[in-house]
Amino acid sequence: MNDKPKSKWPWRLLRWGLIGVATMVTLVAVLVTEEDWRGKHDWEAYQRQAAARGDSFDDLQFNTQKFPDDQNFARAPFFSALTNLQWNAKNYEWEPRDTNNSAYFWKASIYRSDGSSPEKATGDFTHSRLTDMKAWQAYYRTPSTNSNDDFPVAPQPQSPAADVLLALSKFDRPVEELRTASLRPESRFGDYDFNDLKSTGELFAYLSYMKRWSQIAELRALAELADGENTNALEDVKLLSRMNDKMRQEPLLISHLVSLAMMNMVLQPVYEGLARHQWSDVQLAELEQMLATKDFLADFQTAMRGERACAISTYENLRLTRQEKIEDPSNPDNTTTINYRWVPAAFFYQNELNFAQCESRLLSLVDVEKRIASPAAQRQVNVEFTEALKHYNPYKILAVMSAQSLPHSVINFALTQSWTDCARTACALERHRLAHGNYPDNLDALAPQFIDTVPHDVVNGQPLHYHRTPDGLFILYSVGWDETDHSGQIVFNQHGAFDKEKSNWVWQYPKP
Repeated sequence: MNDKPKSKWPWRLLRWGLIGVATMVTLVAVLVTEEDWRGKHDWEAYQRQAAARGDSFDDLQFNTQKFPDDQNFARAPFFSALTNLQWNAKNYEWEPRDTNNSAYFWKASIYRSDGSSPEKATGDFTHSRLTDMKAWQAYYRTPSTNSNDDFPVAPQPQSPAADVLLALSKFDRPVEELRTASLRPESRFGDYDFNDLKSTGELFAYLSYMKRWSQIAELRALAELADGENTNALEDVKLLSRMNDKMRQEPLLISHLVSLAMMNMVLQPVYEGLARHQWSDVQLAELEQMLATKDFLADFQTAMRGERACAISTYENLRLTRQEKIEDPSNPDNTTTINYRWVPAAFFYQNELNFAQCESRLLSLVDVEKRIASPAAQRQVNVEFTEALKHYNPYKILAVMSAQSLPHSVINFALTQSWTDCARTACALERHRLAHGNYPDNLDALAPQFIDTVPHDVVNGQPLHYHRTPDGLFILYSVGWDETDHSGQIVFNQHGAFDKEKSNWVWQYPKP
């Protein structure tokens, strides 16, 4: 027989191919293992270096910090209605399962439920505008199209302020409950389990109602001032301030942004009492001392550390579970799961490291000791984050995407601190006027008799700009975020809102 022996080449090629594949798989596994080790090593080394600088990462565990219920503002009986919520997909909001025992809580609003609001009634110190009590009186005396509205109305019109206070009297009892609750020393609204969509969502219900009750207390204080009830007005301003302080204890940026909005509600009645010369010397001293406790530049750093804890906790959970749940905004029960099974651990470690480095840059935007916020540093960080997004790097992509919107928030903290410092200085100026019959020629005349130290401009560390005006008043201002003295010019955007990036940050009263 002349049969040729079968060729062994196909088997040899197959064997070599299998050996090559096994080699490649082994090589990839070794590289991934080495990269995972390097990512973990780099991240742990950074944490040790940060700890040596005094920057502890203990805040990653802030969700485990617990306070006794009787010391926790957020666990006061006043908030009991928020402990049993359900999602209303139609209205896109959390609501109670049972409102029988807490109807006042869920109807808490200075506005009628028909969606209307009084036109041009709201005061705004950024516009040098006082609250129009006549407009609020007309609003509450106008019949509502919604039968559920139950603002009390006198048979015959009273003074505007009296009618407003009567309308708000429906909230008298809960406001007193809130006043008692605000005396509790601690506050922690959420458990801050970033991997529990429901517990995170419930936080927003707290934020919403804190803002609503602040609006109620603010309008009460303004109406009390207009009605000559200065003592009651001061008590409601102090309530507003304590509520603001409770929000400032929270760790996340969203809570602090609500705190900044609430601070404007603290300042509006202070402003209107100053503009009308209603506060006594004793009350002015108390208001100034109250405002002196506010440090929104330190709050910015607290918020940034909270965002760091949130981001790193989220990345770490992705590394451990290898899945991410995306919530449907209209229905928290409907979620989409993204699988990260084949993503190397190095991807998560390096993004944790890079977010921590981004956060370090964010902390540098304010100098808490010198009480300065830097516009130049903020612009530089914006450029850095924008450039990082242009050059795709898997080890930075999550970190930069999470951090890119954070630098802009520093403006809000600096602005609120500036307004607060101007209000403190204005209290001292009013005390000088009460003592001497006029405002001083310069701010140096205020310390130490009327204020311990006059605050400086948080933007550049220089003295605040101040001068008396021909009408017997004064203008007081910071140069603002563009770092330019525009002689106290206020710029409004196309929607009529205060332009915080182009204006001087001005405190002045309406002309007589």
